[in-house]
Amino acid sequence: MLPPEKELPSPPQQRATSLVNQFRHRLAHTDALPQLALLGIASGIVTGFIAVAFRLAIEWPLEFFLPARDSEGFESLPLEARLLLPLAGTVIIILIMRSRTKSQRQCGVGHVIERYQQHQAHLPASNAVVQFLAGSVAALSGHSVGREGPAVHLGATCSSLLGQKLGLPNNSLRIMVGCGVAAAIAASFNTPLAGVIFAMEVVLMEYTVTGFIPIILASVSGALISRVCFGDAPAFSIPALTMGSMLELPFLIICGIIVGLAGSVVLKLHQYIQGLKTLSLSTRILTAGILTSLIAAFVPQVMGVGYDTVEAAMLGELSLSLLLTITIAKLLLSTATIALGVPGGSIGPTLVIGACLGGAIGIVGANFSPVDAASSGFYATLGMGAMMACVLNAPLAALMALLELTYNSAILLPAMLVIVIATITARLSSRLPGLFLIGRNPESFTSPVFQSLSRAGVTSLMNRNFISHGPQLTVDQAEALLNQHPDWIVVEAASNERYILRPSDLAHHLQAVNAEDNPQQVIDLMEIAGERWRLHAIHSRATLQEALMLIREKNGFAVYVSEPSSATSSPVLGIITRDQIDNYYQ
Repeated sequence: MLPPEKELPSPPQQRATSLVNQFRHRLAHTDALPQLALLGIASGIVTGFIAVAFRLAIEWPLEFFLPARDSEGFESLPLEARLLLPLAGTVIIILIMRSRTKSQRQCGVGHVIERYQQHQAHLPASNAVVQFLAGSVAALSGHSVGREGPAVHLGATCSSLLGQKLGLPNNSLRIMVGCGVAAAIAASFNTPLAGVIFAMEVVLMEYTVTGFIPIILASVSGALISRVCFGDAPAFSIPALTMGSMLELPFLIICGIIVGLAGSVVLKLHQYIQGLKTLSLSTRILTAGILTSLIAAFVPQVMGVGYDTVEAAMLGELSLSLLLTITIAKLLLSTATIALGVPGGSIGPTLVIGACLGGAIGIVGANFSPVDAASSGFYATLGMGAMMACVLNAPLAALMALLELTYNSAILLPAMLVIVIATITARLSSRLPGLFLIGRNPESFTSPVFQSLSRAGVTSLMNRNFISHGPQLTVDQAEALLNQHPDWIVVEAASNERYILRPSDLAHHLQAVNAEDNPQQVIDLMEIAGERWRLHAIHSRATLQEALMLIREKNGFAVYVSEPSSATSSPVLGIITRDQIDNYYQ
């Protein structure tokens, strides 16, 4: 009985498949701006909805259950509720985390950076599920964490999964992750410009036109969806704050140094607690829950994200003693909570710590010059931006966030001074990179070669002018092969091994054996004199950086680009040599 004939795709299906393949192939090039722009918009829309959903999953239950009917109103809870709520949330978080493997528990911005740099921006969906569930529980139960870090993880993962579903090359997948990060920050803070800068400065760690355009479009798309749901008002409703006089410049320098030292404490403490690897996951998270309960019993302002505390500090409504108490309690508790493994964000807590510390500095400064000094709210705003800059190692993103959070351009000049001094102070005193890079090796993926080769896919550089043939052929076949003028001969050896041979070596062999006298003589391409290099396969979605790493790993000379799902007889789509990669970069 004959097998049924395979149904061929219809002409419309063939045209659609051809257009999709052309779209993917174009994305492998570094100048595919129109295609990347479309992906940026799609990524921003998807991320915007995810960020809004995550925010509502936190705000709606808190507005319903908290006595103050405010998602930030943990201070209205009675003492026993402040003691029990974090512990109850801790138990749920432990159950969620223990139901997953160790690799599936990785969450947050640090996880996004690691997957972006070392796994070609392939983020798994399982980690995002843990982030959404456990991150929501952490925020709902009053743990001292933020919501922006989880939103960044969710946005980056959704964008990565969208790119993987479409079968996009890895170089464009990296841009899509940047789009997801920018859109998540824009949707969470209503700060589209800060979202762009944060994605480029913290995750991508480079500034390129190819990256800027799709990321800007994604950030705008995410911000628009957020504004439709929550309005377009700034995050903090405060009056325009300005510097009292130029005589405050020395005090601004002192403010930057103090905030920088506090940021250094955050980084060093995070590194120390993160190094406690002997403790089990349950012990670490339970410790964080107990600490939260004990500190919240005396300082309820440490619970939750704390944006109400930030606004109160910027309005000058808090006393010096309360500002200092919140600063110390929030610094210790938030740093310990995140370092111990509670899957929450660190961006929000840095804003609270900086605002309270800056407000305290402003009150102290006003005692020396009560006439000319700016308000404590002015210094709270500067401290908020400076703390974010030095802890996250993102000075430009912090500056843009200040501008968009306050809608006050008069704050830019003093903010630039304080942010730069705080960042330098923190780096010199801690000798550590940003919070998200602690425990990682950023030098391995921030080199110019790595960045340049990661922007292009292998299909943009591969050489298609080759001929595949078995190891044996006659003289006539060899002459016919050379008449096609290939750049390479791919020798299909036994055991699915492939080697490449220069056509000139085969031509020299034909001259040496007087091939014209015996046209049927059999030639073994694996035996003739010449240079042969073993070819190793690399997927058509890979970047040039992946190709270079494979060549170095195998101590080889070239790789062949393959498409496992291809229906062609040979899986070899093209060849990339080490010399081609070197010439591309140079």
